[in-house]
Amino acid sequence: MPADFQTIDTGSTGLFVRRAGQGPALLLLHGFPQTHLMWRHVAPALADRFTVLCADLPGYGRSACPVSSPDHAPSSKRAMAADLLALMAKLGFGSFRVAGHDRGARIAYRMALDHPGQIEKLAVLDIVPTADAWDRADARLALGYWPWSLLAQPEPLPEAILAGAAEAIVDNALGGWGSSSSVFPAEVRQAYVDALRDPAHIHAICEEYRAAATLDREHDNADQKAGRRIACPVLALWSEKGALADWYHDDGGPLGLWRRWADDVRGEPVPGGHFFPEEQPARTAAALADFFGEPGTAAG
Repeated sequence: MPADFQTIDTGSTGLFVRRAGQGPALLLLHGFPQTHLMWRHVAPALADRFTVLCADLPGYGRSACPVSSPDHAPSSKRAMAADLLALMAKLGFGSFRVAGHDRGARIAYRMALDHPGQIEKLAVLDIVPTADAWDRADARLALGYWPWSLLAQPEPLPEAILAGAAEAIVDNALGGWGSSSSVFPAEVRQAYVDALRDPAHIHAICEEYRAAATLDREHDNADQKAGRRIACPVLALWSEKGALADWYHDDGGPLGLWRRWADDVRGEPVPGGHFFPEEQPARTAAALADFFGEPGTAAG
Protein backbone atom coordinates (compact mmCIF):
# COMPACT_ATOMS: atom_id res chain seq x y z
CA MET A 1 0.00 0.00 0.00
CA PRO A 2 1.17 3.60 -0.55
CA ALA A 3 2.93 5.56 2.19
CA ASP A 4 0.51 8.49 2.16
CA PHE A 5 -1.65 7.89 5.23
CA GLN A 6 -3.25 9.92 7.97
CA THR A 7 -5.98 9.98 10.58
CA ILE A 8 -8.75 12.49 9.91
CA ASP A 9 -10.97 13.98 12.61
CA THR A 10 -14.49 13.83 11.18
CA GLY A 11 -16.06 15.67 14.09
CA SER A 12 -17.44 12.53 15.69
CA THR A 13 -14.48 10.15 15.40
CA GLY A 14 -11.02 9.76 13.88
CA LEU A 15 -10.71 7.71 10.71
CA PHE A 16 -7.49 6.21 9.38
CA VAL A 17 -7.07 6.40 5.60
CA ARG A 18 -4.42 5.62 3.00
CA ARG A 19 -4.35 7.47 -0.31
CA ALA A 20 -2.66 6.93 -3.66
CA GLY A 21 -3.02 7.73 -7.33
CA GLN A 22 -4.77 10.47 -9.22
CA GLY A 23 -8.03 10.91 -11.06
CA PRO A 24 -11.64 10.53 -9.86
CA ALA A 25 -11.93 9.70 -6.16
CA LEU A 26 -12.64 6.05 -5.32
CA LEU A 27 -13.24 5.03 -1.71
CA LEU A 28 -12.63 1.36 -0.83
CA LEU A 29 -14.21 -0.08 2.33
CA HIS A 30 -13.33 -3.39 3.97
CA GLY A 31 -15.32 -5.96 5.91
CA PHE A 32 -15.00 -8.26 8.95
CA PRO A 33 -12.53 -9.34 10.31
CA GLN A 34 -10.35 -7.25 8.04
CA THR A 35 -8.93 -3.75 7.82
CA HIS A 36 -7.96 -1.54 4.88
CA LEU A 37 -5.15 -4.07 4.25
CA MET A 38 -7.61 -6.25 2.33
CA TRP A 39 -7.14 -3.86 -0.62
CA ARG A 40 -3.32 -4.21 -0.62
CA HIS A 41 -3.27 -5.70 -4.15
CA VAL A 42 -6.42 -4.15 -5.60
CA ALA A 43 -5.65 -0.52 -4.70
CA PRO A 44 -2.29 -0.29 -6.52
CA ALA A 45 -3.91 -1.71 -9.65
CA LEU A 46 -6.51 1.08 -9.56
CA ALA A 47 -4.23 3.95 -8.58
CA ASP A 48 -3.16 4.74 -12.15
CA ARG A 49 -6.75 5.73 -13.02
CA PHE A 50 -8.25 6.89 -9.71
CA THR A 51 -7.41 8.67 -6.50
CA VAL A 52 -7.81 5.59 -4.33
CA LEU A 53 -8.65 5.97 -0.65
CA CYS A 54 -8.65 2.95 1.66
CA ALA A 55 -10.16 3.69 5.07
CA ASP A 56 -10.49 1.63 8.21
CA LEU A 57 -14.15 1.60 9.17
CA PRO A 58 -15.13 3.30 12.43
CA GLY A 59 -14.24 0.89 15.22
CA TYR A 60 -11.96 -1.23 13.02
CA GLY A 61 -8.20 -1.25 12.46
CA ARG A 62 -6.50 2.05 13.23
CA SER A 63 -9.69 4.11 13.22
CA ALA A 64 -11.20 5.35 16.45
CA CYS A 65 -14.30 3.79 17.95
CA PRO A 66 -17.74 5.41 17.91
CA VAL A 67 -19.36 6.18 21.22
CA SER A 68 -21.88 3.61 22.41
CA SER A 69 -25.58 4.08 23.04
CA PRO A 70 -28.33 1.66 24.10
CA ASP A 71 -29.94 1.81 20.65
CA HIS A 72 -26.58 1.25 18.85
CA ALA A 73 -27.22 4.32 16.66
CA PRO A 74 -23.57 5.53 16.57
CA SER A 75 -22.65 2.14 15.05
CA SER A 76 -25.43 2.05 12.49
CA LYS A 77 -24.53 2.08 8.82
CA ARG A 78 -26.26 5.47 8.60
CA ALA A 79 -23.91 6.96 11.19
CA MET A 80 -20.83 5.28 9.72
CA ALA A 81 -21.77 6.48 6.24
CA ALA A 82 -22.02 10.05 7.55
CA ASP A 83 -18.59 9.73 9.18
CA LEU A 84 -17.01 8.49 5.96
CA LEU A 85 -18.69 11.23 3.94
CA ALA A 86 -17.22 13.75 6.39
CA LEU A 87 -13.82 12.12 5.85
CA MET A 88 -14.10 12.51 2.09
CA ALA A 89 -15.26 16.11 2.41
CA LYS A 90 -12.26 16.96 4.58
CA LEU A 91 -10.04 15.43 1.90
CA GLY A 92 -11.68 17.68 -0.69
CA PHE A 93 -14.07 15.25 -2.38
CA GLY A 94 -17.66 16.46 -2.55
CA SER A 95 -18.67 13.48 -4.66
CA PHE A 96 -16.93 10.20 -5.33
CA ARG A 97 -17.21 6.54 -6.30
CA VAL A 98 -17.33 3.87 -3.59
CA ALA A 99 -16.78 0.11 -3.42
CA GLY A 100 -17.31 -1.97 -0.32
CA HIS A 101 -16.84 -5.60 0.63
CA ASP A 102 -18.89 -7.32 3.32
CA ARG A 103 -19.57 -4.81 6.16
CA GLY A 104 -18.06 -2.01 4.09
CA ALA A 105 -20.54 -2.70 1.30
CA ARG A 106 -23.40 -2.20 3.75
CA ILE A 107 -22.05 1.23 4.62
CA ALA A 108 -21.48 1.98 0.94
CA TYR A 109 -25.06 1.32 -0.16
CA ARG A 110 -26.37 3.28 2.83
CA MET A 111 -24.26 6.22 1.60
CA ALA A 112 -25.93 5.98 -1.79
CA LEU A 113 -29.42 5.87 -0.27
CA ASP A 114 -28.91 8.69 2.23
CA HIS A 115 -26.66 10.96 0.15
CA PRO A 116 -27.46 10.37 -3.53
CA GLY A 117 -25.95 13.65 -4.67
CA GLN A 118 -22.52 12.63 -3.42
CA ILE A 119 -22.20 9.04 -4.67
CA GLU A 120 -21.41 8.76 -8.37
CA LYS A 121 -21.19 4.96 -8.59
CA LEU A 122 -21.51 2.10 -6.15
CA ALA A 123 -19.97 -1.38 -6.10
CA VAL A 124 -21.14 -3.94 -3.53
CA LEU A 125 -19.01 -7.05 -3.07
CA ASP A 126 -20.52 -10.31 -1.79
CA ILE A 127 -23.59 -8.96 -0.03
CA VAL A 128 -27.31 -8.51 -0.49
CA PRO A 129 -29.11 -5.70 1.37
CA THR A 130 -29.22 -6.15 5.13
CA ALA A 131 -33.01 -6.32 5.50
CA ASP A 132 -33.24 -8.81 2.64
CA ALA A 133 -30.60 -11.03 4.24
CA TRP A 134 -32.37 -11.02 7.61
CA ASP A 135 -35.80 -11.55 6.07
CA ARG A 136 -34.51 -14.67 4.30
CA ALA A 137 -32.30 -15.90 7.14
CA ASP A 138 -32.48 -19.61 7.99
CA ALA A 139 -30.27 -22.30 9.48
CA ARG A 140 -27.74 -21.82 6.68
CA LEU A 141 -27.05 -18.24 7.71
CA ALA A 142 -27.13 -19.01 11.43
CA LEU A 143 -24.60 -21.83 11.08
CA GLY A 144 -22.53 -20.67 8.13
CA TYR A 145 -22.21 -16.96 8.89
CA TRP A 146 -22.15 -17.04 12.68
CA PRO A 147 -21.04 -13.39 13.22
CA TRP A 148 -24.53 -12.22 12.18
CA SER A 149 -26.19 -13.82 15.20
CA LEU A 150 -23.29 -14.32 17.62
CA LEU A 151 -21.86 -10.80 17.54
CA ALA A 152 -25.33 -9.25 17.70
CA GLN A 153 -25.97 -10.79 21.12
CA PRO A 154 -26.10 -8.41 24.13
CA GLU A 155 -22.81 -7.55 25.76
CA PRO A 156 -20.61 -8.82 27.27
CA LEU A 157 -20.86 -12.35 25.78
CA PRO A 158 -19.65 -11.69 22.20
CA GLU A 159 -16.98 -9.28 23.44
CA ALA A 160 -15.64 -11.95 25.76
CA ILE A 161 -15.60 -14.54 22.99
CA LEU A 162 -13.72 -12.26 20.59
CA ALA A 163 -11.23 -11.21 23.28
CA GLY A 164 -10.52 -14.78 24.29
CA ALA A 165 -10.26 -16.29 20.83
CA ALA A 166 -9.03 -13.64 18.39
CA GLU A 167 -6.75 -16.04 16.49
CA ALA A 168 -9.41 -18.73 16.22
CA ILE A 169 -11.99 -16.17 15.05
CA VAL A 170 -9.71 -14.86 12.30
CA ASP A 171 -8.58 -18.32 11.19
CA ASN A 172 -12.15 -19.60 11.06
CA ALA A 173 -13.26 -16.65 8.95
CA LEU A 174 -10.30 -16.56 6.58
CA GLY A 175 -10.26 -20.32 6.11
CA GLY A 176 -14.02 -20.63 5.75
CA TRP A 177 -16.80 -19.04 3.73
CA GLY A 178 -15.42 -20.65 0.57
CA SER A 179 -12.00 -19.06 0.85
CA SER A 180 -8.49 -20.44 1.16
CA SER A 181 -6.42 -19.31 4.14
CA SER A 182 -3.25 -19.82 2.09
CA VAL A 183 -3.78 -16.49 0.29
CA PHE A 184 -3.34 -14.50 3.52
CA PRO A 185 0.32 -13.78 4.34
CA ALA A 186 1.32 -14.25 7.97
CA GLU A 187 1.75 -10.52 8.52
CA VAL A 188 -1.71 -9.75 7.15
CA ARG A 189 -3.32 -12.48 9.25
CA GLN A 190 -1.50 -11.10 12.29
CA ALA A 191 -2.74 -7.58 11.55
CA TYR A 192 -6.31 -8.88 11.48
CA VAL A 193 -5.74 -10.74 14.76
CA ASP A 194 -4.20 -7.68 16.41
CA ALA A 195 -7.23 -5.61 15.39
CA LEU A 196 -9.38 -7.97 17.49
CA ARG A 197 -7.27 -7.70 20.64
CA ASP A 198 -8.22 -4.18 21.73
CA PRO A 199 -11.29 -4.15 24.04
CA ALA A 200 -12.61 -0.86 22.65
CA HIS A 201 -12.44 -2.11 19.07
CA ILE A 202 -13.94 -5.47 20.03
CA HIS A 203 -16.91 -3.66 21.58
CA ALA A 204 -17.25 -1.36 18.54
CA ILE A 205 -17.34 -4.33 16.15
CA CYS A 206 -20.02 -6.05 18.22
CA GLU A 207 -22.01 -2.81 18.33
CA GLU A 208 -21.86 -2.64 14.53
CA TYR A 209 -23.34 -6.14 14.32
CA ARG A 210 -26.00 -5.23 16.89
CA ALA A 211 -26.93 -2.23 14.77
CA ALA A 212 -27.17 -4.44 11.69
CA ALA A 213 -29.67 -6.68 13.46
CA THR A 214 -31.81 -3.74 14.58
CA LEU A 215 -31.48 -0.19 13.26
CA ASP A 216 -29.98 -1.07 9.90
CA ARG A 217 -32.91 -3.37 9.18
CA GLU A 218 -35.33 -0.64 10.23
CA HIS A 219 -33.65 1.88 7.95
CA ASP A 220 -33.79 -0.52 5.00
CA ASN A 221 -37.43 -1.33 5.63
CA ALA A 222 -38.33 2.36 5.90
CA ASP A 223 -36.61 3.04 2.56
CA GLN A 224 -38.47 0.22 0.88
CA LYS A 225 -41.79 1.38 2.29
CA ALA A 226 -41.12 4.96 1.13
CA GLY A 227 -40.00 3.82 -2.32
CA ARG A 228 -36.47 5.21 -1.97
CA ARG A 229 -34.00 3.74 -4.42
CA ILE A 230 -30.31 3.93 -5.18
CA ALA A 231 -29.99 6.57 -7.88
CA CYS A 232 -26.48 5.82 -9.16
CA PRO A 233 -25.26 2.84 -11.21
CA VAL A 234 -24.59 -0.28 -9.13
CA LEU A 235 -22.11 -3.11 -9.68
CA ALA A 236 -22.70 -6.29 -7.67
CA LEU A 237 -19.94 -8.90 -7.51
CA TRP A 238 -20.20 -12.11 -5.53
CA SER A 239 -18.27 -15.31 -4.86
CA GLU A 240 -19.07 -17.98 -7.41
CA LYS A 241 -18.83 -20.67 -4.72
CA GLY A 242 -20.28 -18.72 -1.82
CA ALA A 243 -23.71 -18.30 -0.30
CA LEU A 244 -24.98 -15.64 -2.67
CA ALA A 245 -24.52 -17.94 -5.65
CA ASP A 246 -26.93 -20.51 -4.16
CA TRP A 247 -29.28 -19.00 -1.61
CA TYR A 248 -31.39 -16.51 -3.56
CA HIS A 249 -32.55 -18.33 -6.70
CA ASP A 250 -36.21 -17.57 -5.96
CA ASP A 251 -35.36 -13.85 -5.96
CA GLY A 252 -33.43 -13.92 -9.21
CA GLY A 253 -30.08 -14.21 -7.43
CA PRO A 254 -28.10 -11.24 -6.12
CA LEU A 255 -28.94 -9.15 -9.19
CA GLY A 256 -32.63 -9.77 -8.68
CA LEU A 257 -32.44 -8.52 -5.12
CA TRP A 258 -30.36 -5.45 -5.97
CA ARG A 259 -32.77 -4.54 -8.77
CA ARG A 260 -35.43 -4.11 -6.09
CA TRP A 261 -33.25 -1.23 -4.85
CA ALA A 262 -31.84 0.35 -8.02
CA ASP A 263 -32.64 0.68 -11.72
CA ASP A 264 -29.10 0.46 -13.12
CA VAL A 265 -27.63 -2.78 -11.79
CA ARG A 266 -25.10 -5.10 -13.37
CA GLY A 267 -22.84 -7.79 -11.96
CA GLU A 268 -21.37 -11.26 -12.05
CA PRO A 269 -19.84 -13.97 -9.89
CA VAL A 270 -16.09 -13.94 -9.29
CA PRO A 271 -13.92 -17.04 -8.78
CA GLY A 272 -12.97 -17.71 -5.18
CA GLY A 273 -14.69 -17.57 -1.84
CA HIS A 274 -16.07 -14.71 0.23
CA PHE A 275 -12.69 -12.99 0.35
CA PHE A 276 -12.26 -12.98 -3.42
CA PRO A 277 -10.72 -9.45 -3.47
CA GLU A 278 -7.74 -11.04 -1.70
CA GLU A 279 -7.89 -14.34 -3.56
CA GLN A 280 -8.49 -12.82 -7.01
CA PRO A 281 -7.17 -9.24 -6.79
CA ALA A 282 -6.43 -8.86 -10.50
CA ARG A 283 -9.91 -10.05 -11.48
CA THR A 284 -11.50 -7.84 -8.83
CA ALA A 285 -9.46 -4.77 -9.80
CA ALA A 286 -10.28 -5.25 -13.49
CA ALA A 287 -14.02 -5.46 -12.80
CA LEU A 288 -13.90 -2.34 -10.62
CA ALA A 289 -11.76 -0.42 -13.12
CA ASP A 290 -14.12 -1.22 -15.98
CA PHE A 291 -17.17 -0.17 -14.00
CA PHE A 292 -15.81 2.94 -12.31
CA GLY A 293 -13.94 4.02 -15.43
CA GLU A 294 -17.15 4.55 -17.35
CA PRO A 295 -18.64 8.08 -17.19
CA GLY A 296 -20.77 8.58 -14.11
CA THR A 297 -22.30 11.54 -12.33
CA ALA A 298 -23.78 11.79 -8.86
CA ALA A 299 -27.53 12.07 -8.88
CA GLY A 300 -28.94 15.49 -8.02
